[in-house]
Amino acid sequence: MTAYAKRALVAQKNTNCLTDIMFEEALAIPSVANWGLGVDSDTSINEVARERSLLGVPVSIKGESSRRRRHRSGPTYIFSLTDTVNIAGYDTTIGYSRNVGRPAAASSAIVRLLQDAGALVHAKTTVPTGLLALETVSDVYGRTTNPYNQDYSAGASTGGGGALLACGGSKIEIGTDIAGSVRIPAHFCGIWSLKGSSGRFPGWGTEPAMKGLLSVPIVASPMAGNLEDLREFWKRVISSEPWQYDHTCVPLPWKNVNLQDEGRKLKWGVMWEDGTVPPTPACRRALTTVVTALKRQGHEVVDFQPPDVFEGMKIGYQLLLSDGGQQTKDLLMPGETVTPAAKSLLDLLQLPRFVKKVLAYFMSWTDPVSSQLYEVMHKKTVVEERALIAARDAYMADWHKKWTDEGLDFVLTVPFPLPAVENGATEKTTLMTAGYTFLFSLLDYTAGVLPVTVVDKDLDALPANFAQSAKYKSLSAIAKGAYSVYDAEKMHGLPLGVQIASRRLEEEKVLEGMQVIETALREHGPVFVNQVKL
Repeated sequence: MTAYAKRALVAQKNTNCLTDIMFEEALAIPSVANWGLGVDSDTSINEVARERSLLGVPVSIKGESSRRRRHRSGPTYIFSLTDTVNIAGYDTTIGYSRNVGRPAAASSAIVRLLQDAGALVHAKTTVPTGLLALETVSDVYGRTTNPYNQDYSAGASTGGGGALLACGGSKIEIGTDIAGSVRIPAHFCGIWSLKGSSGRFPGWGTEPAMKGLLSVPIVASPMAGNLEDLREFWKRVISSEPWQYDHTCVPLPWKNVNLQDEGRKLKWGVMWEDGTVPPTPACRRALTTVVTALKRQGHEVVDFQPPDVFEGMKIGYQLLLSDGGQQTKDLLMPGETVTPAAKSLLDLLQLPRFVKKVLAYFMSWTDPVSSQLYEVMHKKTVVEERALIAARDAYMADWHKKWTDEGLDFVLTVPFPLPAVENGATEKTTLMTAGYTFLFSLLDYTAGVLPVTVVDKDLDALPANFAQSAKYKSLSAIAKGAYSVYDAEKMHGLPLGVQIASRRLEEEKVLEGMQVIETALREHGPVFVNQVKL
């Protein structure tokens, strides 16, 4: 605990990632405080291990040919929580100043499960105001920076947790994800994450920024400093029967999946673009690196043309913001600010509809993507929202058919079209660049992110005179804005990840797919190494 506490404080000094520290309180929970080091019998140890599956305890192992007892340390699970997860006695601000000094009366389901299992919850981490952001900054806690380069963002609404994990200040971070909030920070900070489908991971007692939103699932999700920790944590949480703690959890036991021992080669579909912002050279290179490694392993890797992604995103953004941004605005105190990207979006939603129609008309010839968004981004009536839900369901059916017809095991994409973006630059990138992650939230598919390599200023530079090229001129205004902040030389050394997705409730399969990728990279490509300097 002391070692992790020291690391957490160093991470705070370097990145401003913490909202609360509870180092001493973590050791006071009954499952830890009542644990005695004198436990010696194998039976007692095994019973405690079953009851407290996340407690770091000595584990007795008997050898095949000897009765001599050997001991090794079990994994010590030390956790942090984003400032959206309730823990009794501590504020859950969601980045809003009005929530300061209003401690939660009760802990969330995942906190109760963790503490019963002996886990040490030692810190809470920063989030942006209202979670509607691509960088973690608020009037309450200030700006959280990237541990690889303090001039850059740590990511979306779990950026504080991403920074803490990359600095080694926690073993597991638990946040919430609706459009990439645990996956984008994983990509920005060089860590691992897995967003499950709704109902698989306990989320009751977390505080969403948009209460009552059901049309796009908000799911609690973990991040970790390595794949082994992520996989083991998922297994132990599900083995603890989270449906006993959270009535929204599906009572689906853990399934052991071993795709590598089965011996069959897998079929991977690659979604190279989302129809809005094509990946920048660095992010495309990371995806290409994985594709090459998998092909060399003998896997079947094909280009995948999914149902129109932009059409799906239009449905998703309208559902996500069907209130016209009212919930976000209502929670802001007078003078309280949001990120530039969030402000731009809220300003767009507030424009009179006839003004947006006129703008959409004039943009339709030169920028059809932006034109369509201007046309549809407004507050919805109940009837309009129900029609969008029906359109979402039809879109999900199209994806299911396409996936089944092509016989895919996984889909690969970039998590985000850029590496971590410079602090304050998200107004140019806009929230519409989150399509690669938001897509799988809309579909409620399982999706994980793992680091692959880092930006290389020589390999990843844009071509000379790119701004005068035909490719640049063909980009939408949203894509041009995103590309305007891309600078491989300044971004040199920032992490780059890939995203792997499978269908609903296939968390075990995606974790195994992530392992297949790491095995392929070890044999045929680069091995990612954490290069954070504390």
